[in-house]
Amino acid sequence: MKRLFDIIASALGLIIVSPLLLIVALWVKIDSKGPVIFKQKRVGRYNQDFLLYKFRSMTNQNWGGEQLITIGNHDPRVTKVGYFIRKYKIDELPQLFNVLKGDMSIVGPRPLVRQQVELYPELYAKLLTVRPGITCEASIIYSDEDELLAKADDPEKYFAEVLMPEKIRLNTHYVENRSFWLDMKLIFHTFHSCPRKKHRKT
Repeated sequence: MKRLFDIIASALGLIIVSPLLLIVALWVKIDSKGPVIFKQKRVGRYNQDFLLYKFRSMTNQNWGGEQLITIGNHDPRVTKVGYFIRKYKIDELPQLFNVLKGDMSIVGPRPLVRQQVELYPELYAKLLTVRPGITCEASIIYSDEDELLAKADDPEKYFAEVLMPEKIRLNTHYVENRSFWLDMKLIFHTFHSCPRKKHRKT
């Protein structure tokens, strides 16, 4: 039932937002040099890698490649268009193609790069039993993640020691209690500004 819902929802979603996809694609192309779509290997179900699609929100320059987080509005890699599409999560819309392909689900733990997964092998193992998603409880509650990181004295340490363990806890709760109705609830909250600090432990 979940997979059938994902196929129908992603197909309908792509039809509905197709004009917006075209507008954003042109905007990204005009704003800065580089590809419109950013592709990155992420870890999916059963520990298998897949290519995640996003609208490019950063410059196409090489900033060292080691920094795995984006630090709010102070990150020099983010483009002018990037700030806007990241704020409203528009950069995530191409992931509807990932859902249609079967790499992802509408609802599920957000997929990470392998370097991040390998930091928490035991904690993350259960999350790899399901398809990663476009939205989840953790991404709703921590929708202001960029701002939290910008305020932290050591953003990378805060991400690794505070944010990630808490997000893994929330995602583990989802995996252990997942149901069609829970998915509907999380989709509703995604579109209706669920109070993001509810259930926070940070």
